[in-house]
Amino acid sequence: MTAAETVREKRRLGYETPRPDVQRYVPTDARRILDIGCASGALGAALKDRQPAEVVGIELMPEYARDAAQVLDRVVCADAAEGLATPDLGEFDCVIAADVLEHLVDPWSVLNAATARLRPGGTVIVSLPNVQYLRTFRELARGWWPREDVGPYDRTHLQWFTIRDARQLVEGAGAEVVDVTWLYAFSGTARRIAMGLGERWAPFLTSQFVVAGRKRP
Repeated sequence: MTAAETVREKRRLGYETPRPDVQRYVPTDARRILDIGCASGALGAALKDRQPAEVVGIELMPEYARDAAQVLDRVVCADAAEGLATPDLGEFDCVIAADVLEHLVDPWSVLNAATARLRPGGTVIVSLPNVQYLRTFRELARGWWPREDVGPYDRTHLQWFTIRDARQLVEGAGAEVVDVTWLYAFSGTARRIAMGLGERWAPFLTSQFVVAGRKRP
């Protein structure tokens, strides 16, 4: 197995899954859906199985794009900004940017361009790692910044977001935030206790969140 294949295998659970936490925000009546950073197309394929929709993906990595092209209606192999500038891309009912914006130099401009592709009232869904997670403070107290192959501290991340940053990102792109899902990094009893602590503690106890918004008229 090559180094690239090894890294892809490590990232498979993060980038090549149906993402039910994201699916729950996609309107069942959405007929055109754009998945930015679609990876191998697992999320889009699940949406096509669930509802009659055309799913278009934008994906930078050719090996992912080739796989996605087998299950989605169209895949543009380009970086996010270039893909969104594709002249015949059209308008969408829902735009998804799941675990991609943190990898970009200018995620603000990219999300602005993405919501410009949305019809009024359309849905935008953003999934981001949460830099306010308690582990961040623990590692900084130890004098270092964690850099890993996968997860919230992926070494390829260029941007970092708290929930306030994420809200500003979505609102700055012309959408109203309608809901947030907190994704806990642990399960079982610990997760139940953490969830019981409520919204006040969620920013410190979750490694990731999903923000859903609606484009303003």
